[in-house]
Amino acid sequence: MTQPTNVHELQPSPAGGDAAAEATQAARLGVLAGGSYWLLRLDEAQEVMAVTSITPVPLTKHWFRGIVNVRGNLYSVVDLARFALGQGAMLSGDARIVVLADRFRVSAALLVEKMLGLRTVQSLQADPSPPEFPWVCAHWRDVDGRAWREISITELVRHNDFLQAGL
Repeated sequence: MTQPTNVHELQPSPAGGDAAAEATQAARLGVLAGGSYWLLRLDEAQEVMAVTSITPVPLTKHWFRGIVNVRGNLYSVVDLARFALGQGAMLSGDARIVVLADRFRVSAALLVEKMLGLRTVQSLQADPSPPEFPWVCAHWRDVDGRAWREISITELVRHNDFLQAGL
Protein backbone atom coordinates (compact mmCIF):
# COMPACT_ATOMS: atom_id res chain seq x y z
CA MET A 1 0.00 0.00 0.00
CA THR A 2 1.31 3.45 -0.89
CA GLN A 3 2.09 5.67 2.07
CA PRO A 4 0.29 9.03 2.26
CA THR A 5 2.32 11.97 1.05
CA ASN A 6 2.27 15.11 3.11
CA VAL A 7 2.08 17.84 0.49
CA HIS A 8 4.30 20.09 2.59
CA GLU A 9 7.16 17.63 2.02
CA LEU A 10 6.99 18.55 -1.67
CA GLN A 11 7.55 22.24 -0.97
CA PRO A 12 11.02 23.75 -1.13
CA SER A 13 12.92 24.06 2.12
CA PRO A 14 12.65 27.42 3.89
CA ALA A 15 16.45 27.44 4.04
CA GLY A 16 16.36 28.90 0.54
CA GLY A 17 14.88 32.16 1.85
CA ASP A 18 13.03 34.33 -0.66
CA ALA A 19 13.79 31.98 -3.55
CA ALA A 20 12.16 29.06 -1.71
CA ALA A 21 9.13 31.17 -0.83
CA GLU A 22 8.74 32.21 -4.48
CA ALA A 23 9.09 28.59 -5.62
CA THR A 24 6.38 27.52 -3.18
CA GLN A 25 4.06 30.26 -4.45
CA ALA A 26 4.69 29.19 -8.06
CA ALA A 27 4.37 25.43 -7.47
CA ARG A 28 1.14 23.62 -8.24
CA LEU A 29 0.08 20.01 -7.78
CA GLY A 30 -1.09 18.56 -11.10
CA VAL A 31 -3.91 16.02 -11.14
CA LEU A 32 -6.02 14.25 -13.76
CA ALA A 33 -9.79 14.04 -13.28
CA GLY A 34 -12.39 13.31 -15.93
CA GLY A 35 -9.69 13.28 -18.59
CA SER A 36 -8.95 16.95 -17.76
CA TYR A 37 -5.86 18.49 -16.24
CA TRP A 38 -6.23 20.38 -12.97
CA LEU A 39 -3.85 22.35 -10.75
CA LEU A 40 -4.00 22.85 -6.98
CA ARG A 41 -1.88 25.22 -4.94
CA LEU A 42 0.41 23.27 -2.62
CA ASP A 43 -0.66 25.31 0.40
CA GLU A 44 -4.32 24.40 -0.23
CA ALA A 45 -3.74 20.65 -0.07
CA GLN A 46 -2.63 18.80 3.02
CA GLU A 47 -2.03 15.23 1.97
CA VAL A 48 -2.26 12.86 -0.97
CA MET A 49 -3.11 9.23 -0.37
CA ALA A 50 -4.05 6.09 -2.25
CA VAL A 51 -7.75 5.36 -2.44
CA THR A 52 -8.76 3.20 0.48
CA SER A 53 -12.20 2.10 1.49
CA ILE A 54 -14.66 4.94 0.87
CA THR A 55 -17.87 4.44 2.82
CA PRO A 56 -20.87 5.49 0.73
CA VAL A 57 -23.41 7.86 2.24
CA PRO A 58 -27.03 7.44 1.13
CA LEU A 59 -29.17 10.30 -0.16
CA THR A 60 -26.27 12.37 -1.44
CA LYS A 61 -25.48 13.86 -4.83
CA HIS A 62 -23.87 11.67 -7.49
CA TRP A 63 -20.51 13.39 -7.08
CA PHE A 64 -20.31 12.76 -3.33
CA ARG A 65 -18.45 9.46 -3.11
CA GLY A 66 -18.72 9.06 0.67
CA ILE A 67 -16.44 9.37 3.65
CA VAL A 68 -12.97 8.08 4.39
CA ASN A 69 -11.17 7.64 7.69
CA VAL A 70 -7.69 9.18 7.74
CA ARG A 71 -5.94 8.39 11.02
CA GLY A 72 -9.17 8.69 13.01
CA ASN A 73 -10.51 11.76 11.21
CA LEU A 74 -13.44 11.53 8.81
CA TYR A 75 -13.25 13.35 5.48
CA SER A 76 -15.97 13.83 2.88
CA VAL A 77 -14.80 12.59 -0.52
CA VAL A 78 -15.89 14.53 -3.60
CA ASP A 79 -15.28 13.00 -7.03
CA LEU A 80 -13.77 15.99 -8.84
CA ALA A 81 -14.65 14.64 -12.29
CA ARG A 82 -18.30 14.10 -11.38
CA PHE A 83 -18.57 17.41 -9.52
CA ALA A 84 -17.04 19.53 -12.27
CA LEU A 85 -17.76 17.62 -15.46
CA GLY A 86 -20.64 15.29 -14.64
CA GLN A 87 -18.60 12.17 -15.41
CA GLY A 88 -17.11 9.83 -12.85
CA ALA A 89 -13.40 9.40 -12.32
CA MET A 90 -11.90 6.38 -14.06
CA LEU A 91 -10.56 4.66 -10.97
CA SER A 92 -7.46 2.52 -11.17
CA GLY A 93 -4.46 1.87 -8.98
CA ASP A 94 -3.31 5.40 -9.84
CA ALA A 95 -6.38 7.05 -8.26
CA ARG A 96 -5.67 9.30 -5.29
CA ILE A 97 -7.47 11.22 -2.59
CA VAL A 98 -6.24 14.78 -2.06
CA VAL A 99 -7.08 15.94 1.47
CA LEU A 100 -7.77 19.67 1.60
CA ALA A 101 -5.78 21.81 4.03
CA ASP A 102 -7.09 21.97 7.61
CA ARG A 103 -7.30 25.76 7.42
CA PHE A 104 -10.46 25.46 5.31
CA ARG A 105 -12.25 23.67 8.17
CA VAL A 106 -14.32 21.50 5.84
CA SER A 107 -12.83 18.03 6.43
CA ALA A 108 -13.03 17.30 2.72
CA ALA A 109 -10.97 15.56 0.08
CA LEU A 110 -11.01 15.35 -3.71
CA LEU A 111 -10.95 12.05 -5.56
CA VAL A 112 -8.79 12.23 -8.69
CA GLU A 113 -7.78 9.66 -11.30
CA LYS A 114 -4.06 10.26 -11.12
CA MET A 115 -1.36 12.51 -9.68
CA LEU A 116 0.68 14.24 -12.36
CA GLY A 117 3.35 15.75 -10.14
CA LEU A 118 4.45 19.30 -9.55
CA ARG A 119 4.10 22.08 -12.10
CA THR A 120 5.32 25.64 -11.87
CA VAL A 121 3.44 28.58 -13.30
CA GLN A 122 6.69 29.65 -15.00
CA SER A 123 6.54 26.48 -17.11
CA LEU A 124 2.98 27.27 -18.23
CA GLN A 125 1.49 29.92 -20.46
CA ALA A 126 -1.56 31.86 -19.28
CA ASP A 127 -4.70 31.07 -21.29
CA PRO A 128 -7.23 33.93 -21.43
CA SER A 129 -10.21 31.56 -21.55
CA PRO A 130 -12.90 32.67 -19.12
CA PRO A 131 -13.32 30.34 -16.14
CA GLU A 132 -16.34 28.09 -16.64
CA PHE A 133 -16.64 27.48 -12.90
CA PRO A 134 -16.56 30.16 -10.18
CA TRP A 135 -13.91 28.17 -8.34
CA VAL A 136 -11.49 28.01 -11.27
CA CYS A 137 -9.11 30.93 -10.86
CA ALA A 138 -6.91 30.51 -13.95
CA HIS A 139 -6.43 28.62 -17.19
CA TRP A 140 -3.00 27.58 -18.41
CA ARG A 141 -1.40 25.74 -21.35
CA ASP A 142 1.71 23.63 -21.09
CA VAL A 143 4.42 23.24 -23.76
CA ASP A 144 2.48 20.34 -25.29
CA GLY A 145 -0.65 22.50 -25.67
CA ARG A 146 -2.61 20.74 -22.91
CA ALA A 147 -5.17 22.93 -21.14
CA TRP A 148 -4.96 23.11 -17.35
CA ARG A 149 -7.57 24.55 -14.97
CA GLU A 150 -6.34 25.94 -11.68
CA ILE A 151 -8.72 25.38 -8.78
CA SER A 152 -9.06 27.93 -6.01
CA ILE A 153 -9.84 25.72 -3.03
CA THR A 154 -10.78 28.89 -1.12
CA GLU A 155 -13.56 29.51 -3.65
CA LEU A 156 -14.48 25.83 -4.01
CA VAL A 157 -15.21 25.36 -0.30
CA ARG A 158 -17.37 28.51 -0.34
CA HIS A 159 -19.39 27.38 -3.35
CA ASN A 160 -22.95 26.40 -2.45
CA ASP A 161 -22.94 23.28 -4.66
CA PHE A 162 -19.81 21.95 -2.96
CA LEU A 163 -21.31 22.55 0.48
CA GLN A 164 -24.66 20.90 -0.33
CA ALA A 165 -23.95 17.21 -0.88
CA GLY A 166 -27.38 16.05 0.29
CA LEU A 167 -30.27 15.43 -2.10
